[in-house]
Amino acid sequence: MKATKTYQQAMDELDAIVSQIENDELSIDELSSKIKKASELITFCKDKLRKTDEEVEKMLNDIEL
Repeated sequence: MKATKTYQQAMDELDAIVSQIENDELSIDELSSKIKKASELITFCKDKLRKTDEEVEKMLNDIEL
């Protein structure tokens, strides 16, 4: 996955994959690779959220001091 991908880009791509799965738009041959990509996107988004949460928490703690 590109390091320059934004959270929103990852979510948009994930939404597109979910939509394709829900609408039966994928062949059985494509399904495995799309699920793998979705897993990578979910991991990326979770990491981005965790890092952002840590940064915000640190900034808030710095303000309180």
